[in-house]
Amino acid sequence: MRREEQIKDQFLAIPMRPKTMFVYSARTSILERIKYEAKTFKGTVLDIGCGIMPYRGLIESNPAVEKYIGMDLEQPTYYAHVEPDLKWDGHTIPLEDASVDCVMATEVLEHCPEPDRVLTEIFRVTKTGGRFFATVPFVWNLHEVPYDEYRFTPYSIERHLRNAGFRDIRVEALGGWNVSLAQLLALWVEFSKRGFARSVLRMLVFPFYALLVKTDRQPATFDGMENSMFSGLSVTARK
Repeated sequence: MRREEQIKDQFLAIPMRPKTMFVYSARTSILERIKYEAKTFKGTVLDIGCGIMPYRGLIESNPAVEKYIGMDLEQPTYYAHVEPDLKWDGHTIPLEDASVDCVMATEVLEHCPEPDRVLTEIFRVTKTGGRFFATVPFVWNLHEVPYDEYRFTPYSIERHLRNAGFRDIRVEALGGWNVSLAQLLALWVEFSKRGFARSVLRMLVFPFYALLVKTDRQPATFDGMENSMFSGLSVTARK
């Protein structure tokens, strides 16, 4: 599969089908949040953990963005066939102080063994007044083993950002009760069963999965009661 087709089919236009259930709800909710936040980007944008850089075109379509920098590990677990613009060791960002206007890190912080250190580095390379945007999963199985470190709550990720020096921190849910259940069901089908049983379960679970996704309501607050479940988090902050 060509890179352009991979980006479209796996990130930008994922069809809702039985075989895509385990990634559909997560990646579409992330995409919608990126579309919204990318409108506020400007100047130089650093994409940490860029992978195959699926959102590069979307970000560069904003006329206020002057430069996009995709940064990833020297030897990433996945997508090693794509060369990033910049490589790092997972701890120190090889850029000057206050050298970028915006930083994004989608599904990255949960893989950082020292998130405070990474956020402090992000704060260092961001210009005063610059923006930081990130997403993290909550309802998700172990992945990129053994480099899966954390599942953040709204309060813990806000504290990490505040400790790094960020202000105007906003934490929002990517999905509510229904999407959380949908993701869990899809992950159960995809990873707990094999062969013929899995293909049959996909077809049986799919109608309920689709209904859950379409009827989901994202919690506006986090109260530990009715609004106590979320599939993942989106965070924004300013330096």
